[in-house]
Amino acid sequence: MRKIAIVFITSIISLVLVNCKSKDKNEDFSALTKNYFDDKNALDPLTATQNGQNEYNDQLQFEMTDSYRKSQAAFFDKYEKALQVVDETKLSEEEKNSYEIIKWEVEIGKNLLKQPTNLMPIHQFWGTHLTMGQFAGGTNAQPFKTEKDYTNFLKRMDKYSVWIDSAMVYMKKGIKQGIVIPKALTVKLIPQFAEMATPKIEDNLFYSAIKLMPDTFSDAVKKELTTKYTAIITDKLIPQHKKMAEFLKNEYLPSSRNTSGIGSFPFGKELYANYVKQWTTTEMTPEQIHELGLKEVARINAEMEKVKTQVGFKGTLLEFFEEVRNKKELKPFKKPEEVTANFQRIYARIKPNVDKLFSLQPKTKFEIRRTEAFREKTASAEYMQGTADGSRPGIFYVPIPDVANYNVYGDEDLFLHEAIPGHHFQISLQQENNSLPDFRKFNWFGAYGEGWALYTESLGKELGLYKDPYQYFGMLGNEMHRAVRLVVDTGLHSKGWTREQAIKYSLENEAESEASIIPEIERYMAIPGQALSYKIGQLKIMELRKKAQDKMGSKFDIKKFHEKVLESGVMPLALLENKINDWITKSK
Repeated sequence: MRKIAIVFITSIISLVLVNCKSKDKNEDFSALTKNYFDDKNALDPLTATQNGQNEYNDQLQFEMTDSYRKSQAAFFDKYEKALQVVDETKLSEEEKNSYEIIKWEVEIGKNLLKQPTNLMPIHQFWGTHLTMGQFAGGTNAQPFKTEKDYTNFLKRMDKYSVWIDSAMVYMKKGIKQGIVIPKALTVKLIPQFAEMATPKIEDNLFYSAIKLMPDTFSDAVKKELTTKYTAIITDKLIPQHKKMAEFLKNEYLPSSRNTSGIGSFPFGKELYANYVKQWTTTEMTPEQIHELGLKEVARINAEMEKVKTQVGFKGTLLEFFEEVRNKKELKPFKKPEEVTANFQRIYARIKPNVDKLFSLQPKTKFEIRRTEAFREKTASAEYMQGTADGSRPGIFYVPIPDVANYNVYGDEDLFLHEAIPGHHFQISLQQENNSLPDFRKFNWFGAYGEGWALYTESLGKELGLYKDPYQYFGMLGNEMHRAVRLVVDTGLHSKGWTREQAIKYSLENEAESEASIIPEIERYMAIPGQALSYKIGQLKIMELRKKAQDKMGSKFDIKKFHEKVLESGVMPLALLENKINDWITKSK
């Protein structure tokens, strides 16, 4: 998955609007899109930092507060009116896409503000506390190259210490109203905060950047920054993290809910419908998605049976899952660096074939890194985008909490998804495209972005991979994983499934271990609907490819198809479909 900014889910925009009163209706459309991006950054500075917009590096949003949500609501209303004065007939094709994207995001944003989700401001999978922890490590998006960079993070840490209090205030309101996260998720939150309260200053995560100070800093500057960082960590962050950990353990955990899905809330059905629309960018209902998932699970099960027969395994498919999970030959590593080295070898194998499928390729470099220790136990493999100016590479993070049990069978597929030609290609090309307005360079739609990454997994054989049947089974396993998500996510949030039911269903249909499946199910509990985006987007892209091949015949060019899909960046699937249909029509 792509590492997603904490509050990007509801596209966040502020109150500054372009003045369209007395001018030509389209004269200010480019200014409108610029303001849209600038205002998003102002209200979501953590995402701005991740996107390389460094003027916001000392800021922090308090996304759970009533005042913050009121500013969002007022903005959505104003922007809705601003779009009404734009004459769409005078816009270019790409400008029309921008118009439709803003319109779509405003509608979704307004709908999502109707429910009191701010009373549950944290969970174990992603959130401000985890992003701040990543930034504190000194090797992520927050820059630590100049004295100002260090001062910026000092200011951000100071705000973050207050943010923790604000989060507790709204969580206490949630307790009173019965709007709380599941117990299983609270249990995972407690150690996250407890570990950030490490009392030995040199071992504290937020002290990491001090150890990385550039040699160019004078001794006086180093001493001053060390003193200031030590003070804020000792006097504010350690006590605040400890306070939150104790609050979670003693007050929030006993009040956390026993249900697993948001359907248990009075407003849960409406909220989940909005999440489904947001993440799939379609009008599909939870029931339709659930049924689609069941069909996909059955189809992929049949393909898995073929691989089982190919390798000569005589037992049932469930028994073959167990064989794959525990096969010693698929657990060859003794050191974490051997895992990352294996991904480097996969990269080397596909390099000669990438040009055959992609004429449009990014300039942005990428790296493979082990996931940071403080979040490794609950993290999935993920991609963190680089910066458009090349100052920071895209990073493929691999969690390796237990190297002795790290199973290699899905690594070829995983590399295609997270790195090349998956997230790294798509996100980097989008950020590098100077013909797009800035808000689109750094935008995200899960159905398109995750759908693209899942689609690229099917290109393995064309790229020289999947020669080993176990690696091909790994591809099927990961596709099954995404098909199962359609069933369990809708099961949890619209059919009243329990955490245990979802775990059982996954174990019956996946080759993953229970230890791997549990955090996945808890992820779906924490971020309803997000897991639906992968399969819905993949199926649409595959449908569009087949349509283009059928309609265009000998004129079909796979490199051109990939270029058309990638060139305009992420967008709702309906806009992508219109784009490909237009290309097909013009190519006849």
